[in-house]
Amino acid sequence: MTAPTLFAEKDLTANPAPLGLMGFGMTTVLLNLHNLGLFGNSAMILAMGIFYGGLAQVIAGVLEWKKGNTFGMTAFTSYGCFWLSLVGLLVLPEMGLAEAATSSAMGAYLLMWGIFTAFLFVGTLKMDKASQFIFGSLTLLFALLAISDFSGSATIKQIAGFVGLLCGASAIYTAMAQVLNEVYGKTILCLGGKSH
Repeated sequence: MTAPTLFAEKDLTANPAPLGLMGFGMTTVLLNLHNLGLFGNSAMILAMGIFYGGLAQVIAGVLEWKKGNTFGMTAFTSYGCFWLSLVGLLVLPEMGLAEAATSSAMGAYLLMWGIFTAFLFVGTLKMDKASQFIFGSLTLLFALLAISDFSGSATIKQIAGFVGLLCGASAIYTAMAQVLNEVYGKTILCLGGKSH
């Protein structure tokens, strides 16, 4: 009697990272245009936070889990929940369901996200330069936003707005690089290679 033959199935599922990166990148750009004072905190930002920054990233995280990518699952699911919780922090007080968070509470919230992001940044040191830039700039962004809330400094919030634009734009670039490089079967947009 012979033992059954085991074989590995080829993974034919799509790369979920561009979806997560676009959800993160576009929502980050729009929120930081608000941080720069270009427009108010409207339904446009809240809707992006719920649906693209929030739900689309959670979906991307679940799909990364299916692919066995712990880093991608942790990052996308967490940042999707970040956007959903941020919308909750803004909307729940308006609905009379909770007190508005104080500046100190928001500073603590952003500081915790910055610490989490700093750990993920360390993980990107084994990845491509584009990922390193996204997570490095995001760590800086959270630090600046936390300092702005703790100190009440409008200047630091403005600086954070510029850092946020760069961070969000880098995520959009990385997403489109992954999509275009796959579609064309060659490097159209460079991701910077992997670090060793």
